[in-house]
Amino acid sequence: MIVAKKFFTMIESMILRILSAFLAVSSLALAQPNIIILYSDDAGYADFGFQPNCAADMKKLTPNIDRIAKEGARFTNAYMAGSVCSPSRAGLMTGRYQQRFGYDNNLPPGFQSGLDLKEKFGVNHLKSLGYTTGLVGKWHLGYPEEYHPNKRGFDWFYGLLQGSRPYHEILKPSAHRVIQENGRITKEDGYVTDRFGDAACRFIRENKEAPFFLFVSFTSPHGPLQPKPEDVKRVAHIDQKRRAGYAGLVVSLDDNVGKVLDCLKREGLDENTIILFTNDNGGQTSNGANNFPLQGKKGTLWEGGVRVPWVMRWKGEIPAGRVIDQPVIALDLLPTLIEAAGGEVSLDWNLDGRSFLELLGVKLKTTAVVEVPRPLFWRQGGSGGPRAMREGKWKIIHDRKSGDKPALFDLSKDVGESRDLASENGEVLKAMLRKLNAWEKQLEEPRWGPGASRKN
Repeated sequence: MIVAKKFFTMIESMILRILSAFLAVSSLALAQPNIIILYSDDAGYADFGFQPNCAADMKKLTPNIDRIAKEGARFTNAYMAGSVCSPSRAGLMTGRYQQRFGYDNNLPPGFQSGLDLKEKFGVNHLKSLGYTTGLVGKWHLGYPEEYHPNKRGFDWFYGLLQGSRPYHEILKPSAHRVIQENGRITKEDGYVTDRFGDAACRFIRENKEAPFFLFVSFTSPHGPLQPKPEDVKRVAHIDQKRRAGYAGLVVSLDDNVGKVLDCLKREGLDENTIILFTNDNGGQTSNGANNFPLQGKKGTLWEGGVRVPWVMRWKGEIPAGRVIDQPVIALDLLPTLIEAAGGEVSLDWNLDGRSFLELLGVKLKTTAVVEVPRPLFWRQGGSGGPRAMREGKWKIIHDRKSGDKPALFDLSKDVGESRDLASENGEVLKAMLRKLNAWEKQLEEPRWGPGASRKN
């Protein structure tokens, strides 16, 4: 009898320990927020209603994206690490300056290489925290099989490998422009932006029982300018044909952002999901984008090439209507999201990004260090190409390709970079150039494109 009692006591103790462990894991899963990044392509800085300097013809065309800003935070000094599609994605995915691994330039179509296989994607760190990971839309980080999204940390991929494609059905799409699902070719059926919005909602529904990370990389409003006929009617107030075609793409983009937001609400995930909307680089003005009040466009290191619209919502954590003026860069997303998910960033990862969770007003679960001011750097085309640096209010632009001397701007008074103050602030310029030179010594030459040091 005594032996039996001890046996049952032991079994009871084991059950309690197992139950306790299960509840602890379940509690963590419930506490971990879902994470969704909504990424537009080549959109103009002034083309969203939430922007104080929104273009008059676009003020009422982005109500869903504006809703994220209203219910969360708006960033006024947010940057990408690159001024074109592929490099900016490489920096965002790794949390490291992409020039460290030779990724200065856009990946050419069909090129037999991609983002260095030794570089670890941030989604892998989220997977180790129990997240299911998905990518919808544009990849543009490698074409061979070993560079495929499913091989780089994404459990599910629905999209195209290349940087752009027509929005309507293609009769015979190339291997890199076809929409695929985990390597399987899908039927050419429907408008591409709508297909991506629908796929995002499918991922949400199918993975709602556990924390997930979803990167929705829209191709809109990247060219070609092929809006749906019904969207053309919605922008009939815009007379200029190119601008109207571009605006029609933005309208469709916003509709599908709304589709994702509505899906979250229906599935009961509205309160525990971090939503971030931003753009991959500066607006492409030759396609109708408006970057006012910034100078420059996609492909340049002026503010109009690297500063981007950026809003973020996390209900119950980020105070609604918050405005964040401190500079942040896409490299910061990885450490910020790891921390928000309950993880810790290791120094061994050698990240360039820093968590900005504290700036959002979120109560920190770890001790984070916010460096102010922190220098931000840019380079394209290798050691002979344009480069730039921002530190505090100051920004240097040095176009070595054209032979120009470094220019210095005070962004606190001159966000349009119209007045070069280099001659009046020689010591500031020298100090910043020393830091810029030191940073550049840590970089590789490009592995392809302008300035490439070797073939791959």
